[in-house]
Amino acid sequence: MRRIAIIGGGLSGLAAAYQLAQDRSVEFTLFEASGRLGGTIETVHRDGFVIECGPDSWVTEKPWARELAVELGLEAEVIASNDRQRRTYLLKNNRLVPMPDGMRMMVPTRWTPIMESPLFSWQARLAYLREARSAEELKQSALGDGQDESVASFVRRHFGGEVTSTIAGPLLSGVFGGSIDTLSVRAVMPAFVKLEREHGSLIAAMRQRQEGGSAAVFTSLKPGLETLIQRMAQALPVSSVRLGEEVHSLVQQGGQWRIKTAGATELCDAVIVATPAQVTRQLLRPIHSQFDTLLTMNATSAIIVALAFSAENAKHLRIPRGFGYLVLQPPGTSKRPEDDPPLLACTFVDQKFSYRAPDGAVLLRGFFGGDAAPALLDEGDATLISVAHRQLSRALGQLPEPDISLVRRWPSSLPQYVVGHLDRMAKLAEVLDGFPGLHLVGNAYYGVGLPDLIRQGREAARRAARA
Repeated sequence: MRRIAIIGGGLSGLAAAYQLAQDRSVEFTLFEASGRLGGTIETVHRDGFVIECGPDSWVTEKPWARELAVELGLEAEVIASNDRQRRTYLLKNNRLVPMPDGMRMMVPTRWTPIMESPLFSWQARLAYLREARSAEELKQSALGDGQDESVASFVRRHFGGEVTSTIAGPLLSGVFGGSIDTLSVRAVMPAFVKLEREHGSLIAAMRQRQEGGSAAVFTSLKPGLETLIQRMAQALPVSSVRLGEEVHSLVQQGGQWRIKTAGATELCDAVIVATPAQVTRQLLRPIHSQFDTLLTMNATSAIIVALAFSAENAKHLRIPRGFGYLVLQPPGTSKRPEDDPPLLACTFVDQKFSYRAPDGAVLLRGFFGGDAAPALLDEGDATLISVAHRQLSRALGQLPEPDISLVRRWPSSLPQYVVGHLDRMAKLAEVLDGFPGLHLVGNAYYGVGLPDLIRQGREAARRAARA
């Protein structure tokens, strides 16, 4: 019987284990260094609140998370985001300014909101109008096969510098915790690159797609995303999961792989490594020097601060209608020593999804990331809650003391897909071809969203199961 080891019990590793559990021709062992499965996916239930400590949803248009939920018997628990009240704000000079209705990231699908929005100068509005009329020119300048550029460069070619800094910068920082000046457009926004090749104008392409209608942007589960983790874990043989057992070394031995932990040494026919890139690099660098080079990548940290207010406590709050806000840092802004490290974003959780808070209650999630996060990782929970509360109060009006507050730190959890990332991944795939039975999955390679991680894990499991 074919034996397979999985190193790392985050979402992609657990998805691989779940896939292998359906195959009676293999035996597998899942090694997880911590005491729990799921990685950054964690849901806390308290006093009627459902608080996500990591990701809060998945992008609806990618099918793999929903497919898994249905397979796990969770179809009745699938919920869509409340898109009828979807609105995102930008915090500009301590004032919330709504992004124009009909925006898909930085691309408008309706003209009137753009023309009326106080976010844009007449030069930015003119740039939008010019983009819609420059389809052929933009198609000619579209990236060719193998070419790449930064997100900032791509957006600037279409809409100019103002839209790049006002919309694209905060949006992508909120998702990746990184700079659009270095992020790869091919890796981070492949759908937009494809639209440019096919249509030239992104505005024309988006308006054409809008005519066919669209599903809700985000999807989650009523009881929280950790339900996915729990259901998959329940499907695994108890003997196949080793929590609190870190893998110290991985060595190729003949046609097999030798795995060593503090308490055991085992041989297996295939290995799925599902650890963060920096851990994978340490494991694989003794095997081949190229692993050391290709797996060296910057990763930013994230800190989540959740504040929950009961209906009684929230009755005087005036949270605007919408999903939340992103923080706009004007170009050239210098930080004074006495300033708090800035939040990147805040989600109005009880408005974004139903089933997240009791009636009349309010649930907010603040997100620290990017350059601010490293200085905050070692701060105590009370300090982080105080900093977040102070900044949220400036944006939303003075908040009362929360009834519930929690903090989660996710160090080096957001790999930065810099320009040339996909070329690097192609070289990594070539190196892996020389090591049969070795498979890498996780958010450092081909997507950071939940559907991407599920797809990677399950596909790797299918490949590993084949002799």
